[in-house]
Amino acid sequence: MKFEQVKVEVKNAVKAKLSLYIQESYPQMYGDRKRPMILICPGGGYEHVSVREGEPIAFQFLAAGCHAAVLQYDVTGDGMVHPLPLVELAWAVSYIREHADAYAVDKDKIIVAGFSAGGHLAACLGCFWDQEWLAQKTGLDKNSYRPNGLILAYPVITLGVHAHRQSFERLMGDQASDELAALLSLEKQVTDKVPPVFMWHTCEDATVPLENSMLFASALREAGVSFEYHVFPHGIHGLSLATKETTMPDKNAVEPQCEQWITLCKNWIKHNM
Repeated sequence: MKFEQVKVEVKNAVKAKLSLYIQESYPQMYGDRKRPMILICPGGGYEHVSVREGEPIAFQFLAAGCHAAVLQYDVTGDGMVHPLPLVELAWAVSYIREHADAYAVDKDKIIVAGFSAGGHLAACLGCFWDQEWLAQKTGLDKNSYRPNGLILAYPVITLGVHAHRQSFERLMGDQASDELAALLSLEKQVTDKVPPVFMWHTCEDATVPLENSMLFASALREAGVSFEYHVFPHGIHGLSLATKETTMPDKNAVEPQCEQWITLCKNWIKHNM
């Protein structure tokens, strides 16, 4: 495996970086084989970037035969305001696609995975990649950062009754307005241009309520977007892999029934990407 870190070259970016975990290609053995790339956006409420939802997830996708990358996007402590994290994510997808041959990445299998607020970020790219305003903000060809799929784990979606309001307050900052709130409430932004989605959540999530993903799933169905959606009965918010490896000292983030999400997700990639 090759490990590489790249600075995110975006105006106003402060600490943003892209960590790449690239499988060795061994062309003499496997020929010109291209692999899917899973680009991971950890959660953290747009306040921090969770290490629990970064590298441990990347290793799981490496074991499934994919390449993986983790985006450390800028957050409020870095002076972030919307749409900086989204521009950084668009840049990261574009960078991977531009260097696909060098990294032996299948350009048509670049999948963005997001957890909690990182799920909101990933879903934003899925909803807005074809919008002119984003192309203008990035200065890039919109097709260069088009995601081929989304993986959303207990995502922040809505700014309605079931909102995780702190995430939106940090993201909007001084720009907060009814118009921006409506734009960032993603159940209202789904079109048939959203790529296929794998999504999971738990009924007991008291931080980002289940209704977030339910509203998004309903919007996906109405728009005719292919998706796979799993709801588990037990488990707190922020489970990551739901194993001892990614649990927290002060919270029980081990939930045996939820451990299967990663296997289900790998199968989804295999059969849908």
